[in-house]
Amino acid sequence: MCLGIPMQIVEIDNFMARCQAKGVERDVSLFMLQHETIAVGDFVMVHVGYAIQKMSEQEALSTWELFDEILSLEDAALQATPQ
Repeated sequence: MCLGIPMQIVEIDNFMARCQAKGVERDVSLFMLQHETIAVGDFVMVHVGYAIQKMSEQEALSTWELFDEILSLEDAALQATPQ
């Protein structure tokens, strides 16, 4: 299974970008999106250090809401499991 994480670009240097999500920052390659117009403030889907898709802010926020819900349900299930 592959997992992409939505991140916001905070800095760009050629084909590398500094991106952040939920307080975590990472260096991300923009090489796969070299034919797209990418700017600071844009949201991208990041997979293993590469931006693989440009996305809207609403798409990024919706994805994070789903991830938060999954983590919350997993946490509740772990707490409900008898030790």
